[in-house]
Amino acid sequence: MVNRLADTLSPYLRAHADNPVDWFAWGPEAFAEAQRRNVPILISIGYSTCHWCHVMARESFSSPEIAGLINRDFVAVKVDREEHPDVDAAYMAAASAFTQNLGWPLTAFTTPQGRTFYAGTYWPPEARAQMPGFRDVLAAVHEAWMLRREQAIESADAVAEALAQAAVVTPSDLPSTVALAVAAEAIAAREDAMFGGFGGAPKFPVATTLGFLQRPLLRRETPDAAASAERSLAAMAASDLRDSLEGGFFRYATQRDWTVPHYERMLTDNAQLLDVAVRAGDDATARGIVAFLLDVLRRDGGAFGAAQDSESWIDGQRSEGGYYLAASREGLEPPAVDGKVITGWNGLAIAALARAGAALDETSWADAAAQAASFVLSVNRSPDGRLVRASLDGVASTAVATLADVGLFAEGLFALAVATGEVRWALAARELLDDVLDGGVDGDPVLAAQNVAAAPDQTDGDLPSGTAAVAGASLAAWRLGAGEKYRAAAEEQVRAQVASALQNPFAHGSLLGIAAALIAPPRQMVVVTEDRAGALAAASRRLDADVIAIVTPAQAGAFADAGFELFAGKDAAVELAYDCRAFVCRLPTADAGELLLER
Repeated sequence: MVNRLADTLSPYLRAHADNPVDWFAWGPEAFAEAQRRNVPILISIGYSTCHWCHVMARESFSSPEIAGLINRDFVAVKVDREEHPDVDAAYMAAASAFTQNLGWPLTAFTTPQGRTFYAGTYWPPEARAQMPGFRDVLAAVHEAWMLRREQAIESADAVAEALAQAAVVTPSDLPSTVALAVAAEAIAAREDAMFGGFGGAPKFPVATTLGFLQRPLLRRETPDAAASAERSLAAMAASDLRDSLEGGFFRYATQRDWTVPHYERMLTDNAQLLDVAVRAGDDATARGIVAFLLDVLRRDGGAFGAAQDSESWIDGQRSEGGYYLAASREGLEPPAVDGKVITGWNGLAIAALARAGAALDETSWADAAAQAASFVLSVNRSPDGRLVRASLDGVASTAVATLADVGLFAEGLFALAVATGEVRWALAARELLDDVLDGGVDGDPVLAAQNVAAAPDQTDGDLPSGTAAVAGASLAAWRLGAGEKYRAAAEEQVRAQVASALQNPFAHGSLLGIAAALIAPPRQMVVVTEDRAGALAAASRRLDADVIAIVTPAQAGAFADAGFELFAGKDAAVELAYDCRAFVCRLPTADAGELLLER
């Protein structure tokens, strides 16, 4: 048996390299082998910090007996969902036709061409309660393929057709203020009045939803609905969901009162919750998250790893959460960090650190964001210079960057440009964004080659959808004065999805947040000064504005020369603050007190 996983860039795949299962990595070779043998494909999708993925690996994929069944009757493919999110999304969408209990590990059985005819998540090796055993599932799927193949193929084709129809959207107008307020109130109606947050168990941070509720438009129009975001954050910060020692938030709580967390800690959750904490004025929670990002997730070179595992070794045994529950962590080996540097996830962290550093006047945070940006720009590249999805230990993956990757990373670079006053970050962001808007981001090539439709990235999961990410980057470019084409691009992205977003606002918080920003004129502050620690700069940081740029005269000139019109004519060697509404600026002032009186 050939070991095809040991030299991959995925820590998740490497952890399965010694399984007796004859695994293929995601690629055309697996499909060619399945077609040669005329057997179904078993596609197993997970990630390195997933607890139940670890459990299924120990119980089933390490079993010689179960591995023998898999190797005899299937071609087995192991996929890291964090490296191949398009693949995960495509098969997760197909799996929804067979089970409502979606999650990871995801197990899809497909035709040799890759179309799903059965799927599920975790199965124990033997039947347990209402759950069939994995051995029985394997036997049933093999029997169906051998005796009822035409029916299986018809089922796969029906799923593919249904997904194709579901992907069709009809653009509509931008929503009204009233429509957005109704959406916010619908979300707030799900607030748990006793324990905070939304819904029952399991309970997630839903950072994209919190971000929507915090938009200035909603604070004005629906103040109580907007306040539910701050109440949620306060409840989480005071609960077991937050590690009180290292500051980061865990993935979710299994109980309604935020107890019994699922102990993995994700870059995506913590980066977005950092933004939520800064907007809420919760400096202590913000500083705790930053400490987790910088002290635990930051890798050599300055970029950020994907997540910290839920499990660690304690007394020779694998323990979920034991590290955090121990009376003392001294001498304990902490849970491992998945060191994959994912482009879009680092974009979230870069943006959050840049904004938090600017708001709380912590220049070292912006410096950390700049190091991460430099790393991704230099390392996460294909041989032809285009962004890739991820890298590990300085080696770029061959997995293509997604729409969300490029959009989130570009927005992070725009935020970094504003926080530092360095136009080079905005130039890099605009170049990436222009490539996206010109159609320069391709989907997964293996899915395309097999004619397996990728699921459209239209709803939020644990991070903004691809549609919202591109809209957010376009909005950031327009607010800096890059041109009306960027506002038009943001509007186009929003109009394509807003009808379904208003019907299900909880799953579209990031897109609705962009919509709220588009229908309200932005407030843009430009402070031109040589003294970033001075009174005028300090006063500007306390304002509720969409853009707060503190730049030297030379930096303002560099932005203007690069085509960012917000900075045009603001490069005089005199300390002044410009308070603008949608690029129409009031008379500049050098009086910090006067600046604070303006609303």
